[in-house]
Amino acid sequence: MTEKGAASIRNIAEEPWQQFPGHFGGALSKALVHPETTGSKQLDYRISTYQPMAYVERHVHKVQEQIYHVLDGEGLMDIGEERRVVRKHDVIFLPPGTWHAIQNTGLGPLTFIVVTTPLKDG
Repeated sequence: MTEKGAASIRNIAEEPWQQFPGHFGGALSKALVHPETTGSKQLDYRISTYQPMAYVERHVHKVQEQIYHVLDGEGLMDIGEERRVVRKHDVIFLPPGTWHAIQNTGLGPLTFIVVTTPLKDG
């Protein structure tokens, strides 16, 4: 087992799926790089898979930046007052202060990577 805060290599199968607060209907994530899994101090790196109709509620981050990279499936993403279809190979950048939400409106799982930095909102 790797010491937290040290360099590490982990396999995705080592981290359990979990449903974080504000995520509903089978919106599951694996916290692959996170203070609790690796001891990271600046990054939260997750893979998420949302079943059809699953979603994260609309929310905003005061100081955090986020990147969503859609790996498979399709859904709808709210960014501010705009709603857009997102699908495989879309990369979404969200600066601080941007209200956003994502939901799976497709027929199969919506799978994506989420990178957040810094770890906490101010």
